[in-house]
Amino acid sequence: MPVIVKSRLRSPEVRVSSLARLGKKILQAVGEARAEVGVELVGDRRIRRLNAQYRQRREATDVLAFAMREARGPLSNLLGDVVISLPTALRQAKALGHSPDVELATLLIHGVLHLCGYDHERSPREARRMQARERAVWRLIQPLPTVVSGHTDRSRQARKQSLPLIESRSG
Repeated sequence: MPVIVKSRLRSPEVRVSSLARLGKKILQAVGEARAEVGVELVGDRRIRRLNAQYRQRREATDVLAFAMREARGPLSNLLGDVVISLPTALRQAKALGHSPDVELATLLIHGVLHLCGYDHERSPREARRMQARERAVWRLIQPLPTVVSGHTDRSRQARKQSLPLIESRSG
């Protein structure tokens, strides 16, 4: 169950191995322990281009998911790719009053669930179903590792909090 993490950004420092371990915990929690996932951390310009190209939306977003199992071809362990805008994640963490690690975990859970077929944009009922699953996964992956370097004591405390308010994410 490899989780391949790539960061296109130089700052802030991201502990790629910690993010990969978090991804593995999420895959186990969703029942996809044997699946492979790619995780890419990008800037706002890159995610805006991807959002425009694949979703015909010209704005930046926080997370995009590209499911491979929806594609034609032979079945494989490759679940797909999750692309996260790190600058957006950092802004959202600050605005919501929690750590970057909490926000990255929330976005990664959200993206992986999209890879598993959940789609909050399909209907209000599906949005509620996805939120319930996000909360269940959140409880299973505690405690969170430190992913973004430079946390203060307040940030470590925030990582130990219960699940942040999960709203319908845009990706």
